[in-house]
Amino acid sequence: MAHDGQTLAPNVYDAEPIPEAARAEIDRLLSSGDLFRYTAPSDAPVALLEQEFAELLGARYALAVSSCSAALFLSLKALDLPRGAKVLIPAFTFAAVPSSVVHADCEPVLVEVGANYRVDMADFAKKLPGAGAVMISHMRGHTSDMDAIMALCDAAGVPVIEDAAHSLGTVWGGRNIGTIGKVGCFSFQSYKLVNAGEGGIMVTDDPEIAARAIIMSGAYETNWKKHPGLTNSCAHWQNKLPLYNLRMQNLSAAVIRPQLPLVAERVAKGRANHDHVAALLNASAHLAVPEPLGPEERAPDSIQFNLVGDWTDAEALDFQTEAKARGVSVQVFGLSEGNARAFWNWQFLGAPPELPQTRAMLMRACDVRLPTRLTEAELDFIAAAILEAAEVVRG
Repeated sequence: MAHDGQTLAPNVYDAEPIPEAARAEIDRLLSSGDLFRYTAPSDAPVALLEQEFAELLGARYALAVSSCSAALFLSLKALDLPRGAKVLIPAFTFAAVPSSVVHADCEPVLVEVGANYRVDMADFAKKLPGAGAVMISHMRGHTSDMDAIMALCDAAGVPVIEDAAHSLGTVWGGRNIGTIGKVGCFSFQSYKLVNAGEGGIMVTDDPEIAARAIIMSGAYETNWKKHPGLTNSCAHWQNKLPLYNLRMQNLSAAVIRPQLPLVAERVAKGRANHDHVAALLNASAHLAVPEPLGPEERAPDSIQFNLVGDWTDAEALDFQTEAKARGVSVQVFGLSEGNARAFWNWQFLGAPPELPQTRAMLMRACDVRLPTRLTEAELDFIAAAILEAAEVVRG
């Protein structure tokens, strides 16, 4: 946005716009009143979304649900874990992740995360024995060492669920994130790459997991027959599992479907934006953007960086204030009141565990949104504001 040759502070809070193509389908649905996914005999928008999303990811089965949290919960229930099973999760994640574990009557075990925002593999290996499952959050799109994680989990016979809420379009060693573990879960919440306000989807190649999740998502009576390729498995589980009614409705699918062909373009733009700003921030002695691990090709729509050196809490807060005065909102995860990404705020888990690495990282890790629609001038404005704020406080 230019005004008298000046770039104004960009608005980074508006979600991705909904493509025009969605409007005709939404009008059709509204005039028909046909919003329930199981009313039509076939080809309901939710069913078509599942088919298209499975194809996009290269997975056998997809199940669209009300949120990514619902997908995580259903994944755990579909694994048929015993009540109280321990589920390893990274200590750097969003509060919805441990919440989904609690909801599934399991116990979250928090694993240390390093200054690069990725799972600390020594702590992971130490805590893996006795775990019923592992739920890896690719938090803010940062992929932990999936080769090492899968090698340890496969050897121990522990299933892996990927929380890929932030990682649609990320590739690890040539494989789509979300297809490496037993189940991958994605989000369509407003601030994600594909925006439906709310919504989620899970993918798996395992017919038993898919069938159990379909029944429990709320495919009551014989509605499961509208999920192709799973008749025998679904028939086996019908009436044997509780119904949690976490279905997606057709309007959400109508909003999501026209965005799927835009994913590749949004990923490319998001990566270019991120790398452009990262190069500028890394030129400062006070800031550092961690490098991705070798096999990872990221799909970011935000940037995270660390305050480098002996910053005090007061200086970090001053840095936030100085950036804000220049029109850019920077969030230091551990210094934002009640932040849902700071593990010590998850009071529903009881007293927080000792996780010195993760705590230290969260106290100096900064978060800035970089929507894919931003122009280069807007990206330069954001970077300049951050660099000036760091210089004012530390220069």
